[in-house]
Parts: sequence; C-alpha cells; structure tokens
Amino acid sequence: MPTSPLPHLLIVEDDQELARMVGQYLRNNGMETTTVHDGRAAFELLCDQAFDGVILDIGLPGMDGIEVCRRIRPRFAGPILILTARGEEIDEVVALEVGADDYMAKPVRPRALLARLKAHLRKSNATDEGSGGDGPLTVGELKIDPAVREVRLRGELVALTTAEFDLLHLLALHAGKVVPRAELYEKLNGIPFQGMDRSIDLRVSRLRRKLGDDSQQPQIIKSIRGVGYLLAVRP
Repeated sequence: MPTSPLPHLLIVEDDQELARMVGQYLRNNGMETTTVHDGRAAFELLCDQAFDGVILDIGLPGMDGIEVCRRIRPRFAGPILILTARGEEIDEVVALEVGADDYMAKPVRPRALLARLKAHLRKSNATDEGSGGDGPLTVGELKIDPAVREVRLRGELVALTTAEFDLLHLLALHAGKVVPRAELYEKLNGIPFQGMDRSIDLRVSRLRRKLGDDSQQPQIIKSIRGVGYLLAVRP
C-alpha cells in the first residue's frame, strides 16, 4: 500500500552511476526513491521500512538479488522488478521462480522501466483495493478465489507468486478459449507487447510445474502454437 502521495521505490544496484541515473529519472517522473548498493542492506531495509516497489539487480555484494527476492517475497506484497546483466533465460526463469513480478535486461531503458513500474504499481493498488466483486472460479479441478488470491487443485492449496496468480486468473476468466500471448502480456503488464518478450511463456512453464501439468503434453494449460494459451475446462 502507498506510504506517501508519491510511490516510494527502493533501488538496489551496485553500479552507482546507473543507480543515480535511474533514481533521477524516476524522481523527475513523480516517484520517490531510496537507493542502496548492497543486497544485505536492502533486505534489512525492506524488513524495517515500507516501500511501494523494488528495482533489484541480480549481481550484488553482500547478498545477491535472487536471494534478496526469495527472502523478502513472503513479507512484501509490492512489485519486484529484477535487472539482469545478460538477459539470459536462466536469470529470467530463476527471477520469476523466486517471486519477481518482472525482469528487464541491461542496459536499462529508463522510459521502458518507468512504464513497467507504473503498470505494476497500478495492478498492485487495484489488488489492495479489492477485486471489484470477482467471485471464485471453478475450472475443471481448479478453484480460484481472487478475493483471497488462493488457488486449489483437487482441494490442495497451490502456492503461486503474484504474477503466476494473475496469469492463471486471467486464463480462467476465458476458460476454454484461446487467449493470445499479446493480450495476456498487455493485460498483465499494462504496456504494449514486445514480440521477443518471453515472460508469459516462462510464467506458463512455472504454472504448469506447480500444477503438475506435463510440459510435453499439457492437459491443464494448453499451448496454441503461434497464438497463445488456453485453460482447459476439463483437464
């Protein structure tokens, strides 16, 4: 939840010039920022103070960004955006796996970073304000309750990250129908789809794993090649 009229972001980046540039750009665009250059210091700060979102580099002294994200995610509901140095898929997969909401490869493009942050902050605020009357959904053996952001499969609770829940809920709202990848991306991120972005594919992969869905022959979340994904009504 916002702690001041302006969103307050924590920037965790050991490249001090990059941190300065990002902080200045965000402040010029209506946000407050606090910057630290060490992972352990960031973790301690997140435990002690309230922030609306976090920009978190992976390669940090003291504690790497992946470990910071893993430790803070259970107690921090705001968006976490990971910065990766190489844009390698393994970094992106691990970032999403430990609870990051998004990732961006360096070199950082300030306008794109700002757009993503604003989209995630809007989504986070909408979640805080409630789901606007959305009731529980039952799709096959899945039960999805947006009011408490809870998913059960055959009665068993499935632990999902914020991004994973949002994706599954969106697919459930269109159960039995193909949802194009671009539509998923734009509705979940609030910005136009960038054709080479694979964040939706990676989240689907993580969702399948958590739901016990065979990645080679999926029965719950099905791929429609070149189009998008479909949540099966009868898995």
